[in-house]
Amino acid sequence: MLFGATGFTGGLTAEYLAAHAPETTRWALAGRNREKLEGVRSRLATTNPRCAELPLLQAHTGDAAAIRDLADSTRVVISTAGPYILHGEPLVAACAASGTDYVDLTGEPEFVDLMWLRYHAQAERSGARIVHSCGFDSIPYDLGALFTVEQLPEGVPIALEGFVSARGTFSGGTFHSALEIMGRLRQAQRVAAQRREIEPRPKGRRVRGIRGKPHEQSDAGGWVVPFPTIDAQNVLRSARALDRYGPDFSYSHYLVAGPLPVMAGIIAAGAGFVALAQLAPARDLLGRLKDPGEGPSPEQRAKGWFRVRMVARADGTRLVTEISGGDPGYGETSKMLAESALCLAHDELPERAGQLTPAVAMGDALLARLRNAGIEFKVVE
Repeated sequence: MLFGATGFTGGLTAEYLAAHAPETTRWALAGRNREKLEGVRSRLATTNPRCAELPLLQAHTGDAAAIRDLADSTRVVISTAGPYILHGEPLVAACAASGTDYVDLTGEPEFVDLMWLRYHAQAERSGARIVHSCGFDSIPYDLGALFTVEQLPEGVPIALEGFVSARGTFSGGTFHSALEIMGRLRQAQRVAAQRREIEPRPKGRRVRGIRGKPHEQSDAGGWVVPFPTIDAQNVLRSARALDRYGPDFSYSHYLVAGPLPVMAGIIAAGAGFVALAQLAPARDLLGRLKDPGEGPSPEQRAKGWFRVRMVARADGTRLVTEISGGDPGYGETSKMLAESALCLAHDELPERAGQLTPAVAMGDALLARLRNAGIEFKVVE
């Protein structure tokens, strides 16, 4: 069940499923506006006539009964309806109660932590797999780290660094989600602290996040700056859950800025955006710059790309891997999200439940799917 199919990324995810879902996959579209859902279905049917018969389910996150019926009616829910801190909880709650698997593409740390606090235990009991961040946040890094670790000897300390390069245009929905994240930093810190107090830690192993400092990294493409996104959090959560990451694992996450003046500009712009987002009037003004339904054109998306270099040091050796693909925010994100849902629906996976990272929930099965779909994971040196 694809919820949010009438939005920009939801529409791209629907197009991917129409083109790539196996004929044995039974899927449906859900959202609050039936007329718009019918429009999406008609568009899909022009390229795949079988989509003319796609079931439609009208549901709004404010209607608890409809959302519960949605979760009860399917094995896997895909949610593209953000900002998730405003709209995402009812669907997570319904899936956790129903034992229904759930995937989304959120990059909102507060939402993820809050859902863990409220629904992780219930999902463990019901058997639901709640898997956040199944798009560009955070598949390339989470599965990229897993892929890299699997190339290294077992049972040795591992120090891993990730370097992100990308080119793409963001949509209105992504922009509004970023505003919510920046405007709620204090709330996010409180929720994160609550989770840290009660979340179990691995016994007999150490897993650490290392913030790092701006520096020049020639094999990554120039100057790099620490990149404090949810991506590093997901890598570390996978490392805590899986013994394969070794007895002492550390991870640092960087954005590749290129020349030094560009790095300085990125730092200044980021600081300015965060400062403005703390003020409600400024946040409202910024929100008017982009409509939530806007998104880049096919021509703009065709020019997009991403590359993640993972540099590992373990047992006296150095290993470099690379994860790369096309348009990061939309073309590849819709692919990653759809393949994650198909993986949960069709593949043999570990018997795990609760709130899980993509690497913990799906691991090598999803890695194989993404490689078959054209996202490259390779050893560089």
